[in-house]
Amino acid sequence: MNSKNLIIFLGMALLVSCTAKEKETGPAKVEVKANEAEQYRMFVNGSEFYVNGAGCEFGNIDALGISGANSFRTWRTKNGQKDAVEILDLAQKNGLMVLMGLEVARERHGYSYSDTAMVNRQYNYIKGEVERLKNHPALLGWAIGNELNLGANDLRIYDAVNDLSKMIHEIDPNHPTTTTLAGIGKREIDYIKVHCTDIDFISIQMYGDIVNLQTRISDAGWVGPYMVTEWGATGHWEVGKTSWDAPIEQTSREKAKAFLNRYDLAIEADKKFCLGSYVFLWGQKQERTPTWYGMHLENGAKTETVDAMTYVWTGKWPENRCPSLDSFKIENGTAFDNLKFKVRSQVKAEVFYKDFENDSLTFTWELIPESTDLGWGGDLESRPSAIFHLVGNSSLVFTTPEKEGAYRLFVYIQDAKSGAATANFPFWVDL
Repeated sequence: MNSKNLIIFLGMALLVSCTAKEKETGPAKVEVKANEAEQYRMFVNGSEFYVNGAGCEFGNIDALGISGANSFRTWRTKNGQKDAVEILDLAQKNGLMVLMGLEVARERHGYSYSDTAMVNRQYNYIKGEVERLKNHPALLGWAIGNELNLGANDLRIYDAVNDLSKMIHEIDPNHPTTTTLAGIGKREIDYIKVHCTDIDFISIQMYGDIVNLQTRISDAGWVGPYMVTEWGATGHWEVGKTSWDAPIEQTSREKAKAFLNRYDLAIEADKKFCLGSYVFLWGQKQERTPTWYGMHLENGAKTETVDAMTYVWTGKWPENRCPSLDSFKIENGTAFDNLKFKVRSQVKAEVFYKDFENDSLTFTWELIPESTDLGWGGDLESRPSAIFHLVGNSSLVFTTPEKEGAYRLFVYIQDAKSGAATANFPFWVDL
C-alpha cells in the first residue's frame, strides 16, 4: 500500500471510529409509529422497541437489567438521592432506556394553573432540565407530570402540558413526549384531544381494574398509541376491608399470580396500540404498608413478583426462585375474619409455605400499629415504628399490645439468595 492510499485508509478508519463513538455517546433517535403489521411501537435508532420495564426510583438498576427488562421510568429528575444524569448513566451501563419523569405541579397540592407566574417558573425550570439531559444515549422519552388528572377540577393543567410538550419538541426533536393519567376517563380524554394534541401518546396507570383496560379505553373514546406506565398489585382502595376499615393486602404469592394474569389480559392482549408497560414498583416504598406496592423488601430482597416479571420478560423462571407463601393464619383464622383480641392476650400465628429448591429459610416476624399517616396518589407516607421485630420459625406465639387499636402482623420468609415471600394480617386489640 503506497503512502497516499495509507493516508486515505487511516482517514476512513478514523471517520468510522468517530461515527461509532458519536452514536454511542449521542442521543438516541426515538420515534412512535406503526410497524409493517400496523402495530404502534417505539423505534430506537430505527429498531423496534417494545417496552418491558418497571417504575424505578430507588430500586436496584443492575438487578433490573439482569431480570430481563429493557427500560424503566422515573417520576422526577432529582429524587433526593440520585440526579437524573447518574440514573441515566446507570441505565446505559445496564443496557436500559429511561422514560424520564418531569415533575409538574398538581392542583391537589394547592397549585393553580391560573397563576401565570407559577406556570412560567415551572416552564423555565423544566426547559433547563430538558436541555441538560436531552443528549444522553439512554434517554427514551419524556413523561410530563404524573397523574395530573387525580383530584383535578381545572383541566387547564393540560394546556400547560401541551406548552411543555411543544417546547420539548422544539429543543429536543429526538424524543417523544407523554403524560400519565390515573386511570382513563372520557372527561380528560375529551379535553386532551382538543387542548393537548402535541404529546406523542398517552400513558395510563391502573391497578386491580387494569383487567378492564380495553373497556375503559373504549369508553373514554381514545383511539391511538398508549403505554401503561403503572400497574401491579391490587390498589389499597380496591380490596376488601376489615370492620375497622383496614385494607387487606394480598400475599406476595397472590400478587405474583395477579401480575401474570394482568399482563396477559391487559397489556399483551392489545398488540395494535399498546407500546409496552412499566410495572410498579421496582424497589420498596411505604404506602399503606411497607410491602403493598414494592417488588422488594426494605432489606433489598426480591419477592415473588420479581420472579413473575422475569418470566414475563424472558420466558424463563429464575434459576433460583423465591420462597412461595401459601397462607397465613392467626388462631386458625384469615385476614378476612375480622379477628379481635383482648390486650395482653397470647395469640398464635402460623405461615404455610414452600420453596422450589428446598433452600434453608429465615422467618422474620414484625408487629406494627396500623398506619395513620395516609397519603393520596402515592404521596409520601411515614412508616409506623415496629412493636417487635424478631427472627423465629414458621409459627409464632406473641402477646398482643397493651393499647387498644388496629395492628398488623407481618411475616417475611427469606432464603440465602435474597429471595423472599411476605404477607401481613390486620387485627384489632380491645381493652
